Amino acid sequence: MTQGIKLHRVLAFMACTSVLLARVALAAPAAGDKDDAWLPGEDAFKGSKEDSRGGQIYRQTCMVCHEGGVARAPANFILRNMPPAAIYRALTTGPMQPQAQALSDEDKRAVAEYLANRPMGGQSKLDPPSCSGDAAKFDANELPAFPAWGVTHSNQRIIDRQTAGLGADNVGRLRLKWALGFESATRARSQPAFAGGAIYVGSDDGRVYALDRNTGCARWIFHASSEVRTGITVSPWTAGDAAARPIAYFGDNAGNVYAVDAVTGQLVWRDRADPHPSTVITGTPVLFKGRLYVPVSSLEEAASGAKYECCTFRGSVLAFDAAAGKRLWQTFMVGKPKIVRQLPSGHRLWGPSGVAIWNAPAIDEKRGVLYFTTGDNYSPPTTGLSDAVIAMDLKTGRIKWSYQALAGDYWNTACSMKDRTNCPEGNGPDFDFGAAAILAQASDGHEYVLAGQKSGWVYALNPKNGKLVWKTRVGRGGIMAGVYFGMAVKGDLLFVPISDPPDGETYDVPARPGIYALDIRTGEFVWKAPNDRGKCGSLGPACEPGIAAPATVIDDLVAAGSSDGWARFYEAKTGRVVWEFNTVQDFVTVGGGTARGGSMGGSAGQLAYRGTFVVPSGYAFSGRMGGNVLLVFGVE
Repeated sequence: MTQGIKLHRVLAFMACTSVLLARVALAAPAAGDKDDAWLPGEDAFKGSKEDSRGGQIYRQTCMVCHEGGVARAPANFILRNMPPAAIYRALTTGPMQPQAQALSDEDKRAVAEYLANRPMGGQSKLDPPSCSGDAAKFDANELPAFPAWGVTHSNQRIIDRQTAGLGADNVGRLRLKWALGFESATRARSQPAFAGGAIYVGSDDGRVYALDRNTGCARWIFHASSEVRTGITVSPWTAGDAAARPIAYFGDNAGNVYAVDAVTGQLVWRDRADPHPSTVITGTPVLFKGRLYVPVSSLEEAASGAKYECCTFRGSVLAFDAAAGKRLWQTFMVGKPKIVRQLPSGHRLWGPSGVAIWNAPAIDEKRGVLYFTTGDNYSPPTTGLSDAVIAMDLKTGRIKWSYQALAGDYWNTACSMKDRTNCPEGNGPDFDFGAAAILAQASDGHEYVLAGQKSGWVYALNPKNGKLVWKTRVGRGGIMAGVYFGMAVKGDLLFVPISDPPDGETYDVPARPGIYALDIRTGEFVWKAPNDRGKCGSLGPACEPGIAAPATVIDDLVAAGSSDGWARFYEAKTGRVVWEFNTVQDFVTVGGGTARGGSMGGSAGQLAYRGTFVVPSGYAFSGRMGGNVLLVFGVE
């Protein structure tokens, strides 16, 4: 491994955990600022210092659990990813109230500010105004536009012309209607949902908004414990039923799963998906026939320094009774970890571990199966379900088949450190599957399960048995991908976004950032639309031309947001760009403040409904451009 790749991996995971966790509140960075310029130094906030009152209280009162691997006690780096207000709520009215009863209110605020590395803050100009009149009313005639994160349950991410109200004939008339600025955010990676005349979306600081679709005012705001990076799933109801109480489902970065009344914003139920301290929810929960299927992921891979007893997290899929929140089953991707060896320092190494699930599963109703993809192992021994595509029985959680795209891939951040105690021998390339699996049927009647990997390879499998039909290398691949967060399908065409940023490593093919169309029957290229750095201008190295965000088919167009900050529509038949908009600029928000766009990434794809086109912008991760805005366009 080259020194360059080591450095890149360190920076990547620091961005994911410790550095970005110490972000400051974002108002409006000056034009041309890079996302890493927004990150505070050691003295950015005096309340964050170890010798501060908050730091002293944390070490005396909290550290023994939150840095001791105590089950259900979120790890320190999870806490540092929470907004100060959420930590304060946990200490005053939430689950930590008994432990904090001896602390004064001032002490609780000090601990919250120390962990979050930023002050509590007050009323912000980015807060949307509260709705009144008709804008505040839930429209019982407007059912959820899409049943799942993948637009369809098969994850094809295709919206027809009638539903979208948008196509090649009117895309040129799109104009910005309003913008929402996310407070204290450098990322916008929650995919919105449309239902009841509202847009539902999560945020970096843990707030979940129900916004009037026409004006952007807030019907309600719910406060989760940590960042909500999943999409929002809203349950269906009977059109016109004024007494309906649909539920909005989502997960947060502390591993919690929420069910919230979509009309009022009141909590219906909440559960922590897994007691492991590093648990996070990154993939959007899938609602199907009264059950909620939740993919469970982790940040333990990023916490594996020399003194950490690596690793014990196990990726899983968890099924709930959606209405009651009752657990039905949970299937783990690896067996229970055991001690692999004892180190001279007294620390123990555990395994197997890892195989997190980043993404939303696809549903195959005909076969009674859900399909999903997995990540790598964190520690040895390696297992057969890492870096794999898996078919699972909907009723029981039993695995019906699996296809492992890459065997022997295990990695954690110790592999990038001077002390490599926790780094497995012969560590792998870290080629997880981040993108969701897709179920699609070609014009000849054959069905395929399609999956794209960080390696840049795309696979087509037989849904009956998981046998490989074809595979094609579309991108160069790399630690930061390759295929990152999502592909889309229309007819016989599979649209594959490629990220391929520089990562300091040498590869056998050049980088291929852009978007590509494959024939799903053969895996052959139909067209290629590579991006270059021409749109980056003076934005610097944080501006990359690759596409990390999911693609969405809208009628005869393909929408894709790029790491260079441009939202684009491509002609589905040819790949020609027919519309583009630069999000890397300042926007006056509905609250009267100023927000700014940046790179686009995470699982937040672009969606269109009834002539409204929604673009989340901002992805401060691994050197990409941060931002904090949700842009809502309409057809003029």
